This record gives sequence, C-alpha cells and structure tokens, in this order.
Amino acid sequence: MTAPLQHGVAPGKARVTCVFLHGRGQSPEEMVEHVIRHLPVEASFVLPGAAGRSWYAARAIDPLTEVTRAELAAARAQVVGLLAEVRAASNVPVVLAGFSQGACLSLEVACAGQGGAEAVVAFTGCRVGRPEDARPTALPRDLPVYLSGGDADPWIPVAAFAEAVADLGRQGAALRADLFPGRGHEVSAAERAMLTSVLSDLAAGRRPAMEVGR
Repeated sequence: MTAPLQHGVAPGKARVTCVFLHGRGQSPEEMVEHVIRHLPVEASFVLPGAAGRSWYAARAIDPLTEVTRAELAAARAQVVGLLAEVRAASNVPVVLAGFSQGACLSLEVACAGQGGAEAVVAFTGCRVGRPEDARPTALPRDLPVYLSGGDADPWIPVAAFAEAVADLGRQGAALRADLFPGRGHEVSAAERAMLTSVLSDLAAGRRPAMEVGR
C-alpha cells in the first residue's frame, strides 16, 4: 500500500472521516477526480493506493483459490491497519467506501468483522468469490451498508450484485441497494449524493438514513 492521499478537511478537525478504496487499475487521484471532489460535505478523506494499482489479482466473480485468499487477507490487513491509524488520529465516525474492486474489498473487510467502520458504502461491488466458497460472514449486525450496481457494468454482473445483496441481508446488514439501469462502470450523481448523505448524517451525530432519491 502506498502512502494515503489526504483530501478535504485536515485530520483532527473533521467530524467524520472517509477511507476510500480505488478500483483495479485506478489510483487515489482518479477517485478524487471522479468521486470525492463532487461531494458537497466537509469531511476528511483518506485514499490509500494499492501496489500495482490492484488489491488482488483475481476477478471478484472468480472462485476463491488459496492465492486469492492470501491476497485478500493481506489487503484486508492493510485496510484494517489504516482504519486503526485513522482512529488514532481523530476519534470521529469513519466510513469505509470504495469503487469496483475497492468496493468489493470494503465489503470483505466488513464481512470479516474487521475495521469497526460506522458505515460501508460500496459503489459497484459484490462479495469476492462464488456462493459455494467458504467466505467470512461476521458482518456486525445492523451495520449501515450501501451497495450499488449497474446492469451495463462489465465487471460486476447483476447476478453477483444480487447475490451480494442476499448475503448481506442474511448477515443482518442495515442495507440499501440500488441497481441503475444502463449505468456502466462509473459512479453516478445519485451514488455520490448517497455518500454525501451518509457522511453528513454521521458528522451530525445521526445514524445514516440512506434516504437519498435515485
């Protein structure tokens, strides 16, 4: 993991922090350009970079192998370590968010019962692996989770999105899931508005309502 990019309010001065994980082949700078700079909310954003611009080598929908499990465990450990550092710097609510592969990794951290984030926002994500694979199911019950997808996205098929919805529901997530017809591999204005609302609610001491319109 590369040194995280800091954006927004300085750590220690914000009332909420967002750790945002980029997608495969992307960078923290691209996430600032496509997502973070469009959010009209005062927050501290921490954007780590994966070595080689990839958190793990396999596609999210591939069956889990020992190699993928090891890579996932290493990536989860990096994110959990960063979350601990963020907590140490400022004891405010933390949102773990990500796009594409970063969204999938965010879900895996939460489903492993790790990190202690107050909410998870996963843009175009799913569980890593297949339904028949043994996967962690230790998501903190009633954790606010937002999951989005698009039926024109080439990386996360609708079936994988739907399976993740069912899996998160079985684990007891306080879940909102939105599937956007015709949306490709991108983050829409409605999704950015959702992240804004989650951050704003937590900054104000409220539980995320996730009631933003589509």
